[in-house]
Amino acid sequence: MLIQQREIPPVANDMMNMLHEDEVEVVNRFHDAVIARDIDKIDELFEEVIADVEVHFATEEAMMETANYEFAAIHKGDHDTMRVKLKDLHERWKILKGPKEVKGFLEKDFKSWFKLHISKWDSDTAPNI
Repeated sequence: MLIQQREIPPVANDMMNMLHEDEVEVVNRFHDAVIARDIDKIDELFEEVIADVEVHFATEEAMMETANYEFAAIHKGDHDTMRVKLKDLHERWKILKGPKEVKGFLEKDFKSWFKLHISKWDSDTAPNI
């Protein structure tokens, strides 16, 4: 298991908490497939991870826009950074099919980014949307 739910601090917005819980579940299943080096399952779940992350980010961005949240552009910029990283990794995956690279990204980059993003950006944003 890459991320345990208890590692993710709840924020002051139930929708955001639900999005985070769903994403942890999807990312953990993806990580399990990567650890197992199950190429077909990784192919399938990579698409699911990208779709889930997009729903997560787009939902938060819509809530920020509706609330006219003053730091929405900066928060979205942090989302966009991860969108690009995931897209680039997926493109490399389609060519190289390298579970080791995906594992490194999930364990070193994504996990720390996800926890930091929630602790900083989502915690600050949640009470305002």
